Amino acid sequence: MKFARIGLPGAEVPALFHEGKYYSLAGVTTDIDAEFWESGGPAESAAALASGSLPELSADDTRLGAPITRPSSVICVGMNYAAHAAESGSEPPAVPIIFHKAPNTVVGPYDDVAIPRGSSKTDWEVELGVVIGKRASYLGSPAEADEYIAGFVNVNDLSEREFQLEISGGQWSKGKSCAGFCPTGPLLVTPGELDHGNLRLRSWVNGEPRQDSSTSDLIFDVNTIIYQLSQYLVLEPGDLICTGTPEGVALSGRFPYLKAGDVVEIEVAGLGRQRQEFTEA
Repeated sequence: MKFARIGLPGAEVPALFHEGKYYSLAGVTTDIDAEFWESGGPAESAAALASGSLPELSADDTRLGAPITRPSSVICVGMNYAAHAAESGSEPPAVPIIFHKAPNTVVGPYDDVAIPRGSSKTDWEVELGVVIGKRASYLGSPAEADEYIAGFVNVNDLSEREFQLEISGGQWSKGKSCAGFCPTGPLLVTPGELDHGNLRLRSWVNGEPRQDSSTSDLIFDVNTIIYQLSQYLVLEPGDLICTGTPEGVALSGRFPYLKAGDVVEIEVAGLGRQRQEFTEA
């Protein structure tokens, strides 16, 4: 199944996307949130679709929000593609590098994003995002992780590299948590509809190609990430994990950083394409 949220910020309607059409889930759930995953929302949604009881929604000229509500945590994995680690001047990590983004950075896939005040190094990062479906703590093995996945989303892990690396105070979140720095969506796709171990990731800036890789090149795959995280923290339903970005970002020195007026597009196969225009703060 494919889930979406349609409407103005703070007033999004939960929706199911099926065969090119959006259907309102307002009669099934108040939102695509922790309670939705905990209470069997996907199964109830599928039953309502099969019965023909879901009203169709028009998404023409209507904002698509992030396909999840604000999560309790946004947890990111750094340097998770060997080529990206190399372009960043680092060796591939022996264990997952973890950092947090503020949950209020999650915005819609087509929302404008402001270049932060004082920024000279705002960067793009296409990533596969994983949404957690039930509480996960101390998993016994990576194989167990499959049952904790609600679905997958397209994420742009935007970063301000000076804030992140030069004036960070020793951790990365300062450069990761600026307003609007986690565009998410347009769709959340449930497990079984795609092979998350072999998805093409691409990005463009002003129509010019930047990143082009596959999740098959992840150093730590999705199951390993969830297993590892569960040993150190508790993952809650609706939490978002950003699994890392491949090479081709501005940090490499091969491309200029973003400025007001630039347009970034990112795409993860099967999860749709995003587009952000960057503005002055």
